[in-house]
Amino acid sequence: MANATGEPRGIVLVLHGGASESTTPVTPRQLAVLRMIPLADAVRRAVGRDGIEVRRPLFTVRGWNGAQASPVADLVRVLDEIRAEHAGVPVVLIGHSMGARAAMRAAGHPAVIAAAGLAPWLPGGEPVEQLAGQRVLLAHGTSDRITSPAETWAYAERARAVCDLTVIEVVRGEHAMLRRAGLWHGLAAEFARVSFGLPAGAGEAAVAIGAAGGGARMVTLS
Repeated sequence: MANATGEPRGIVLVLHGGASESTTPVTPRQLAVLRMIPLADAVRRAVGRDGIEVRRPLFTVRGWNGAQASPVADLVRVLDEIRAEHAGVPVVLIGHSMGARAAMRAAGHPAVIAAAGLAPWLPGGEPVEQLAGQRVLLAHGTSDRITSPAETWAYAERARAVCDLTVIEVVRGEHAMLRRAGLWHGLAAEFARVSFGLPAGAGEAAVAIGAAGGGARMVTLS
């Protein structure tokens, strides 16, 4: 339930993927958008009864588009609107692929308390300073042929010094997160619970996040 003022106790933004270069408008029927529906539903089941809202904003265009970093501007605008409407309400970002890159870039926004990247797109040179003091999850599958697990682990090594970092390797996990989908959904849901200070859940994802948060450099789920 919401708090006594009617405000949500927290908000989770689930962020879809896209493409490297594209000015094609995003539509609700695109596969990258549709893939986030069951993931968002899993997060909602995990935190909804505790007064936390789960939202799936759409980026304006499909592409990152180089220096324009198109989805970052969209995400910052959404966060600014949340902060104006719900001052002080904490936000957790959970992004997939390009959405994960946008989540990491926007993690320093004053409304954000945590950010997760699932099968993230984190090419060399991505900044990490904005993650300072935040809770961060990076999870990547060993069978991903679209974005690079090696680049994610390199990003994690740089980020580790500035944030509370959880790193999880999903054996046989591929980019779309359809294989072992329940595990990917569980990681997102459990990360949201932990980030809002809710009691830990049960299952493989909860154990993995608990173990990774205990100081392990990486937890591998085989």
